[in-house]
Amino acid sequence: MTELSLESGLPRPAPLRWLLWAMLAAAAAAPWFAGPFVQHLAVLTCLNVLIVNGLALIARCGQLSLGHAAFVAIGAYGSVLAGRYLGWSFLPAALAGVALTALVALALGAVILRLKGVYFVLVTFAFGELLRLILLDGSSWSGGANGIAGIEPAALAGLVFDSRGRFYGLALCAALGSVALLSALARRPFGHAIDAVADNPALAESTGLSVRRIQLCAFIAGCALAAAGGVLLARYVGYVSPESFNASISIGFIIMLVIGGRRSVWGGLIGAMVLTPLPELFRGAVQTQHIFYGAALILILRFLPAGLASLPGPWQARRRKESQ
Repeated sequence: MTELSLESGLPRPAPLRWLLWAMLAAAAAAPWFAGPFVQHLAVLTCLNVLIVNGLALIARCGQLSLGHAAFVAIGAYGSVLAGRYLGWSFLPAALAGVALTALVALALGAVILRLKGVYFVLVTFAFGELLRLILLDGSSWSGGANGIAGIEPAALAGLVFDSRGRFYGLALCAALGSVALLSALARRPFGHAIDAVADNPALAESTGLSVRRIQLCAFIAGCALAAAGGVLLARYVGYVSPESFNASISIGFIIMLVIGGRRSVWGGLIGAMVLTPLPELFRGAVQTQHIFYGAALILILRFLPAGLASLPGPWQARRRKESQ
């Protein structure tokens, strides 16, 4: 069975485990005591964690979507249009955006999940471009190339998330919730079934598992997580446009997943935490920004092909040998 999470293997010593949790808690709380720019990066990181975790769920089933940004767009536009034309408040509008995305994923997945490898990648890329063109042409309802501006901030139970600090709390809860969902799924029979399908679909089918049904469920769930990220992104930025969800955005999500570790429940979290602020670190070197960024990615992929989440692997293997 493939590696499911960083908790696999022997449990860590209690002091080290508590130290890791303390460091994570400190990193999560730090943006509230930082400036607006750091809070902005923290919000974007949390939203990317939510979206990339959706992509991770699809990848865990052996498929790679190059149109993931399209489902982010459906969630964003669906929630905004439900609020504007139906007068719905944030929560019903958000649920409508996620439900619409799930229905589109169901219809699309029922057709394209028969494809494998590069064919699946190409079809998802084509779907993303098709959706972008539809949004560009639908100027009467989508705003066309100008997009939709003046989107009201999120509001729950009378609390309006109209500041970076407040919205960071909402985005952090959503990001941690998605990580907890993947972690819980990895321990459930359905999570083991997903890994079995990814490893050997024919063998999984022979054991009685419905490969197509498992892939479809994972695809719908992954797209729904992406839609939730799109809903929050639209409310945070206050503006959506078709160019905010182009193919380069989808490629960015894939890079985050691969760098973090696509077979780990922590991959999306680690990849987003590293790659979301990384371009800002190189922003001062305008002429060489892309060179530094590309070099960092190449080095990570060269020396850590399983992603940054695989760093504890040698330490766990050594502890396992010592215990035998």
